[in-house]
Amino acid sequence: MTAKPVLNRAHFHTSVAQLRDLPYSRAEIAFAGRSNAGKSSAINLLTRKNRLAFTSKTPGRTQLINFFELDPDVFLVDLPGYGYAKVPPAMKAKWEGLLSRYLQEREPLLGMVLIMDARHPLTPLDRQMLDWFAPTGKPVHILLSKADKLSNSEKALTLRRVAQELAELENVSVQLFSSLSRLGAEDAASLIEGWFAQSPHQEAPVAG
Repeated sequence: MTAKPVLNRAHFHTSVAQLRDLPYSRAEIAFAGRSNAGKSSAINLLTRKNRLAFTSKTPGRTQLINFFELDPDVFLVDLPGYGYAKVPPAMKAKWEGLLSRYLQEREPLLGMVLIMDARHPLTPLDRQMLDWFAPTGKPVHILLSKADKLSNSEKALTLRRVAQELAELENVSVQLFSSLSRLGAEDAASLIEGWFAQSPHQEAPVAG
């Protein structure tokens, strides 16, 4: 039996700008989130590698799909941030087309980790990502990031509200998360590694 991929084995594999350039994959989990929601910081914390995912003070800088390999042909996938107002309309349309097709059509994709700023969750674009991905029936785990910026009562209220608003969707879970305080990091890492462990694609393909 193949051991489950461990997140701290992640290393950069490739970046692609078009679907036709996607690498062969046995299994992968995608990270998505609004620009500046803390997606890159979350990836870096969960993999225990400070500079694995590119973080920028300028939202919208990451324009490629980045693949980080855990095991041969098993990946974490960092999707382009969305929702940055200063992106030209043509580029915005290209990103949206790329994201929607990837999420709906990518067969090795096991699930999506969706990062939302806990202070501003469930924006229209966050809901668009869910609308694209939910029909696949694959699981979504939401990290309410930057939760350290909320009081304890605000944390509880936000978590309850988001969970209630998404109650009608199947296979969607949600938790509080903070890259700064490490809140929820162990729970998130365990869940993600569990998705990989349950993958029917884990056995390496037989050469033929």
